[in-house]
Amino acid sequence: MLYLSIPSPGSNSLELGPLTFNAYGLMIALGVMAAVTVSSKRLMDRGGDPDHISQIALWAVPAGLIGARLYHVLTDWKSFQGRWGDFYKVWEGGLGIPGGMFLGVVVGLWVVHRKKLNRPVLLDVIIPTLPLAQAIGRIGNWFNQEIFGGPTSLPWGLEIDPQYRPDEFINEETFHPTFLYEALWNLALFALMIVIDRKRILKPGRMLAIYVLGYGIGRLWIEAMRTDAAYELLGLRINIWMSAALIIGGLYGLARGRRDGDDELHDAVYAESDADPDSDDVDGDEVDTEELAEADER
Repeated sequence: MLYLSIPSPGSNSLELGPLTFNAYGLMIALGVMAAVTVSSKRLMDRGGDPDHISQIALWAVPAGLIGARLYHVLTDWKSFQGRWGDFYKVWEGGLGIPGGMFLGVVVGLWVVHRKKLNRPVLLDVIIPTLPLAQAIGRIGNWFNQEIFGGPTSLPWGLEIDPQYRPDEFINEETFHPTFLYEALWNLALFALMIVIDRKRILKPGRMLAIYVLGYGIGRLWIEAMRTDAAYELLGLRINIWMSAALIIGGLYGLARGRRDGDDELHDAVYAESDADPDSDDVDGDEVDTEELAEADER
């Protein structure tokens, strides 16, 4: 009988000539680069200045990493007892996506506000690329042999070395590659958001609700499969509660985000985002943000 499985890398680093890169950090960097590149192209297609994406990323990306690390440390603080000096070693793994989402988006919106850019258009341009970045970043978990589920004999079972296995599964060899499940889910979410954005069935700026809802649903079922140690609240992993909160928040955002057929203001925002590349409209000079907020409330 042919037994198939996915092998784990023998090292968590990659050597390119004389250079050695930590694979986890490299995958995160590649994910950020992919998101910035795709976002820049999307904004340029809408007549905007692609340099604005780099200006936002300059602040939002570090904030996202800090938020992700803080979330991980706060929700898994027991594992840092006796080694609090390691709290900054993000290259060893341990980034909580919900924390990164929150702080990264908040700081990104702050930059947009400070530069008086068109918030709805930039949200629709950037947000769909976040799951793309996450999908690439998750590959780093493969090199670290982390973020896996329970034992499985399925052909795509992941081989885990004994030193990385939970004590109760020390004699098992292959496990559900939940990091891969999440990466594939995020790629599908990225594709879905691009399609929804092109069809323009939501008010401008509501891609954030799609992302929060889609990520929450995926993380909910994937989190339930994981076997790594995690802080629990009322018998459930903390990230299951967080996923439920994301789903509720996403549904609320969508409920307020359906477009009315006669919503001329929002049609105007889309028209401006498709303006001539030499136009500055997408930067928010022609759209009154207070008027947009009032329209959203209606």
